[in-house]
Amino acid sequence: MDHLLRFFLTQFIRRGAMNFTTAGGGRFSCGDGTGEPVSVRFLTTDAERRVLINPELGLGEVYMEGSFVVENGSIADALAILMDQPEILPRWAKLQWWLRYLARRTQQFNPRGRSKNNVARHYDLDGRLYSLFLDADKQYSCAYYETPDATLDEAQLAKKRHLAAKLLIGRGDSVLDIGSGWGGLSLYLAEMTGANVTGVTLSTEQLQVSNARAAEKHLTRSAKFFLEDYRDVAGPFDRVVSAGMFEHVGVDFYETYFRRCAELLTDDGVMLLHSIGRSDGPDVTNPWIAKYIFPGGYIPALSEVIPAIERAGLLVCDIEILRLHYAETLKAWRERFMARRDEAVQLYDERFARMWEFYLASSEMSFRKQNLMNFQILLTKHQGVVPMTRDYITREESRLRGVERDQRPRLQLAGE
Repeated sequence: MDHLLRFFLTQFIRRGAMNFTTAGGGRFSCGDGTGEPVSVRFLTTDAERRVLINPELGLGEVYMEGSFVVENGSIADALAILMDQPEILPRWAKLQWWLRYLARRTQQFNPRGRSKNNVARHYDLDGRLYSLFLDADKQYSCAYYETPDATLDEAQLAKKRHLAAKLLIGRGDSVLDIGSGWGGLSLYLAEMTGANVTGVTLSTEQLQVSNARAAEKHLTRSAKFFLEDYRDVAGPFDRVVSAGMFEHVGVDFYETYFRRCAELLTDDGVMLLHSIGRSDGPDVTNPWIAKYIFPGGYIPALSEVIPAIERAGLLVCDIEILRLHYAETLKAWRERFMARRDEAVQLYDERFARMWEFYLASSEMSFRKQNLMNFQILLTKHQGVVPMTRDYITREESRLRGVERDQRPRLQLAGE
């Protein structure tokens, strides 16, 4: 096994400096020696075998189980090397990629019942888990770093402001927030713009928190939350926004999604979609992420999204690509999680904490080292609904900053 491991890993790892110790006590190094060296150890031959047979699934599993350990550095350091190689996938794993690609529509098939179950798997975990690493407003999507030294809370506030500015929301406008999470964006829009916001989620945990926060902020008349699928919402709305939900829709439902959004929009309405995306075309969901973190999830390429928008009869008014913003967001989440890791172990167990470590680190490196980004697409039904130039976004952000200073919002969980 030592010879096989050495042969395949030295073929794949060409950059960086990674030192391996095998279950049998053998040692070897991979890479070109650049950067800080990372040392790792396999504790069992079974762990070695699983990584060789199915590296995309096996590495995360053996790390979760504790049979693959990082002795010098962290799992984030190890993944930074592994995910920064000339080839994204080891050559011996490419056949598995093709098989997954052929079956991806089955894995992403998300009718109403399956969508709800998939959401529950991730978002109905103990709410205290998310408090360990998210900002005070519990924003669980890409933040917007206006400056390199911005804190996580500042960047998440800037994200909400950026979305609100693009939407040009007026007082009394009706707004639909698809995938409203713990309610932070909806409450911001209601409080900062005077809009009437409807938030929909498929998570019972998030619904309870959102309603509690609306009551705490005395916004129950202008911010209402429902346990409802986007396909079942009754319109119309002046504005539709979705931040961090589209990744759960699935390729086969993109046209359904945009057609329904078009039906929900008024004739002079505006929609803004904020989603993770791929820069290099259609792909498959990482099998470890699909199994343990986001069942049914898929990160789309723009080439998969734009045709569905066109068929729905919507007009693309603006596309903005946020490149490293999510890498920085995930770094902040990972550092905050690691600072309170013992609490995660108390909530669940050591295996769960290692799973969450691997999730946050691998996600960060996917944005930092590979092909992921975030996109924001602004959509209307007709020309001339939004201004001809993007200057209005900066002006509206400036106005909203003034409102924030006057309001001094402090959105938090009820009881905190």
